[in-house]
Amino acid sequence: MNSPFYTPPLRHPVRQFGARTLDFSHQVALMAIVNRTPDSFYDRGATFALDAAVAASLAAVDDGADWVDIGGVPFAPGPALGAAEEADRVIPVIEAVSAASNVIISVDTFLPEVALRSIAAGAHVINDTTGLANPEIASVVAQSGAHLIITHSLAKPRTVFPQPRYSDVVAEVAAFLNDKVELAMSLGVPPEKIIVDPGHDLNKNTLHTLEITRRFNEIAALGFPSLAAVSNKDFIGETLNQDKAARLEGSLAAGVICILGGARILRMHNVASASSAIHMTEAVLGWREPAYLKHNMGDVNDAARS
Repeated sequence: MNSPFYTPPLRHPVRQFGARTLDFSHQVALMAIVNRTPDSFYDRGATFALDAAVAASLAAVDDGADWVDIGGVPFAPGPALGAAEEADRVIPVIEAVSAASNVIISVDTFLPEVALRSIAAGAHVINDTTGLANPEIASVVAQSGAHLIITHSLAKPRTVFPQPRYSDVVAEVAAFLNDKVELAMSLGVPPEKIIVDPGHDLNKNTLHTLEITRRFNEIAALGFPSLAAVSNKDFIGETLNQDKAARLEGSLAAGVICILGGARILRMHNVASASSAIHMTEAVLGWREPAYLKHNMGDVNDAARS
């Protein structure tokens, strides 16, 4: 089917995550966000308690999430958290969610020890938002058979990064990701287990992130499923002059733009709304049938549903 939207040349579009199979040639996965941190970017600790984190994960599944990303340490600068304490935060959530659902589970961590324990507990993916700052995490993933998300970021974990400057932010991000993919593969991670993320807002200002969103096709052209983590981020707040609680519509718009540019995983806080946006986009792209057909389908047009 010819389309005016970008179709990335995926090397391995069909991916197996535990009991779930995703075909990124005609499917967008919705990743929900659950943080067991007292100081998370968006919810400010609302899911820090174990029962709250598990409940939020399962509620996200009910709302349409294909995937739950569980984190124990925020990306933002702050004091380091030891591997044992981080694992104590995420492992019980992984175990409870995997026991109750076949949802895809990723763990947002940059520590090899946490990655190893998370995979043993049932995680299918390691989401390293530091761009393999510690390459050992790739070795852990390679030995386990899990998937690896490689994200563009320039700062060392939990540290302040000076004002970022790029000559061409998209070209430089794509080159960084390509280099890190090569590193991961040299450490044993097979290409069919790699996902890339340009890192919206991570060591980038709003103009940089808007440029990445506009030219997302250049990230997707790397040939790996691309993740767009746009939800409620500062580039949306600065663009629209909105606080975090008011950024839903901007987040959905940015997410859909990324999908049309080739993104195949969308990481979102507001799961039910994001699910509707993804399904509508998939229908427009010809990948999903409407839920029902009634409007102008008969000899007499029935009144629309109220």
